[in-house]
Amino acid sequence: MRRATQNMLYHLLPVVFWLLAIGGTLVPVFLNFTPYTLHLTPNYYWGYLVAALVMLSVFIIGRIKRHTTSVEECLQVAFLLGIASYWLPTVLFVIIPIWTYLIYQNLFSFRSFLATLIGLVIVAIWAALFIWLGWIDNPWEMFFAKENAWGWIPTGAALLAWIISTIARQILRVR
Repeated sequence: MRRATQNMLYHLLPVVFWLLAIGGTLVPVFLNFTPYTLHLTPNYYWGYLVAALVMLSVFIIGRIKRHTTSVEECLQVAFLLGIASYWLPTVLFVIIPIWTYLIYQNLFSFRSFLATLIGLVIVAIWAALFIWLGWIDNPWEMFFAKENAWGWIPTGAALLAWIISTIARQILRVR
């Protein structure tokens, strides 16, 4: 493959993958206007916000420099995923691949683990206070409800586009 073609693919393939992800998540929205299709719950539309928060978490973790500590980033990611779990409670399971990535990069420590737990506990305390005051409903009482699964479509599409884009850029990197 020539260098010019490789350079063009290096920049265009991620754009194509992200456009496919965005288009794939918008198709059910446009199909919902016909009378014989699935009824999308509001959780599907909140899935776009959850996808943005998850991608922000992934970008924060991805920017950690080698031979540094990841405590502050783990606290930030725990805040973001804790807030995102209000709309999609099962998004908390994204913490496990993030921890796996940090272990693989030799950036994970006991302090990072504690920072993640502290971030989730702080969000839980604030959520409990808001639920007690009646300002918000408790979405965590039905953690594995099937209505919440619709929110994973935009989130999963964004994560899949990011993974494929990262792999394509790693393969096409000009050396």
